[in-house]
Amino acid sequence: MATIPSLPSRDDVARMARNTTDITGQLLDTAGNITRIAINTFDPRDGSGAEVLRVLRQTTAELAEASASPEAQEAFYRIVDTLTRLGTSGAPLAVHPVSEPAQALLTALGDSLLPVLDAVEPAVEEAAEALGELVDATSPLVPAGAGLVAAVLLALAPVIRAAADVLRDSSPELRRIADALTAALAPLVPLQVALAERAAAAGAGVVRAALPPLADLTEAAAAGLKAGRPLLIAGEEFVVSGLERLQPLLLVSASRVGRVARAGAVRVSAAVSPAAERGVVVAVHPV
Repeated sequence: MATIPSLPSRDDVARMARNTTDITGQLLDTAGNITRIAINTFDPRDGSGAEVLRVLRQTTAELAEASASPEAQEAFYRIVDTLTRLGTSGAPLAVHPVSEPAQALLTALGDSLLPVLDAVEPAVEEAAEALGELVDATSPLVPAGAGLVAAVLLALAPVIRAAADVLRDSSPELRRIADALTAALAPLVPLQVALAERAAAAGAGVVRAALPPLADLTEAAAAGLKAGRPLLIAGEEFVVSGLERLQPLLLVSASRVGRVARAGAVRVSAAVSPAAERGVVVAVHPV
């Protein structure tokens, strides 16, 4: 297994940034010297191109003076520092061995998920709209739920504080437990890795062997479902029509049960009420 190279430390990054800044300053000084040499070289006393060379010389001198100012040096230093940080932070990650399988995984996931997302997009939109309607319908329950959650949190706060105090006081025992578990489980990690590799190989073999018959079974089930689709539709139609026929009967039965329950409640209330007058007969007529 290839070793993973270590990332540069903060001191290395700072040292590279300082070296880059020094080199940049030296380059700027060299550029200024070259500019002065060019000005001295193209300094004609007379001639048709004197005006053009004079403007060029003046512009170059102003650029050299501007680049040599402390503000420009500070700006250059910040730019170089930023580029150095980006390079030293991003370059090791880009060439890191772990980045190659990660990039391959992201590419495979993107290629595999895009068709799936395109296929389920209408269903997701419909489910989102239905969920929004459900949230709007249950919005009156939100304040009550929030109050209940707040009450539960307030009730649990003393328990959590007590548990934190107990754990804080028992830190030596917890450290001993952690050390014991580490000592007991550390030798098992290589064995678990080997068993996981064997299990993965065996599982891959099982899946590879089970996929063809599973595909055959799925095709047979799909064919059977397609053949029995009229019967399934007829059964659903029968159940729905039965529910539609039972709905008026259920409503009438519920109404009658409600009237009987209200009549019984009125009679019981009249019988046990101490303020009720004697000789008063309470009669309830169905509406």
